Amino acid sequence: MLNNNNGYPSSTRGWVTVAILMVAYVLSFIDRQILNLLVGPIRRDLMISDTQMSLLMGLSFALFYTVCGIPLGRLADTKSRRGLIAFGVLFWSAATAACGMAKLYWQFLLCRIGVGVGEAALSPAAYSLIADSFPAERRATAISVYSMGVYLGSGLAFLLGGLVIQFASAQGDVVLPILGEVRPWQLIFLILGGAGILFTLLLLAVKEPARRGVGAGVAVPLADVGRYIRANRRTVLCHNFGFAGLAFAGYGSAAWIPTFFIRTYGWDAGQVGIVYGSIVAVFGCLGIVFGGRLADWMAKRGSSDANMRVGLYAAVGAVPFVLAFPLMETALWAAILTAPTVFFLSMPFGVAPAAIQEIMPNSMRGQASAIYLFVITLIGLGIGPTAVALVTDYVFADDMALRYSLLIVTSIAVFSSIVLLSMSLKPYRESVVRLQQWSAQSA
Repeated sequence: MLNNNNGYPSSTRGWVTVAILMVAYVLSFIDRQILNLLVGPIRRDLMISDTQMSLLMGLSFALFYTVCGIPLGRLADTKSRRGLIAFGVLFWSAATAACGMAKLYWQFLLCRIGVGVGEAALSPAAYSLIADSFPAERRATAISVYSMGVYLGSGLAFLLGGLVIQFASAQGDVVLPILGEVRPWQLIFLILGGAGILFTLLLLAVKEPARRGVGAGVAVPLADVGRYIRANRRTVLCHNFGFAGLAFAGYGSAAWIPTFFIRTYGWDAGQVGIVYGSIVAVFGCLGIVFGGRLADWMAKRGSSDANMRVGLYAAVGAVPFVLAFPLMETALWAAILTAPTVFFLSMPFGVAPAAIQEIMPNSMRGQASAIYLFVITLIGLGIGPTAVALVTDYVFADDMALRYSLLIVTSIAVFSSIVLLSMSLKPYRESVVRLQQWSAQSA
């Protein structure tokens, strides 16, 4: 099953691995993002505010996702990556199902923490598997296809959520064996949890590729990992925080755009789910794959900082649209301008993790990826939705001012990313050279 390309797995095996991991990512993002469409019924049943709701959407999940991600990333550098992913899927799926049984706010909060802990196992191990399945000149595209799961999952969360809400609104509460009467939103979580548990059987089709590079599969002392990252600190800081700004804008807007359409234009949740879900699924996937293909094309033409440049181009491209879509007078124009917003904000999230693989030794990739995920998830998902809610609740003190909160928060985040990613280009090129020197010395 090996090809002639320096001993990497065959193209078929590599893409089967990517496809299965992408499905896992899709499931994780459906579980993660479905809350964004269910703000109304959950707020009503739990009797909570926008800010409390945002903690369920973001911080409760993100805090434990990030904290658990680093030790799990270290395991991904030495242990079975497939086994680690299977454990994570089972754990987060059980926690998702438990969300459907929550009756009180604190119970829901604990369940969301469980979802975050389980999902922390996926991406560091997945990035490592993909990096060992494809040569460098195809890696950004492969990781971008895996990362399509973000937008397929988010889009499906809105689409399926919208359809289920429309169906459930006609049917009312449902009576289940053992559990008794459950609300429509609770039923959604129970179904998603069961689907994730069944999915783990598909992971049996994933074959672990051989670890590649100096020291592959060897547990590197944490002090050595820290020393290597410190040597590349300018690159790591500008990379992590530059892409975190785009994640902040992406998560912050995605969390509240459905509610924005409901409050501002009078749409119902089912209508928003179908329209916004389609936009996210189509334009998010187009953006992330376009970003990966563009980076690989640039890399083949000698650009050693191609992954970082694509992130910068995406941030610049997003600016006019994040400034415009919240201010549209009609829902039609807001929806039209949301499409390029999603396209540009999705472009960086295949190239960002690919950039890490190009500057870190194999034995440190999982840990470096976990640190990256720590930063972008804590800032993007942990703070982004809450920042929008805080501006709405405490600056404007008016639910109908959500459009201005979206405008302020997303535009500041995108402009900060442009500054940081511009500063990252030279240090990143230096880090690429540093890895080549380190590998030569360690060989």
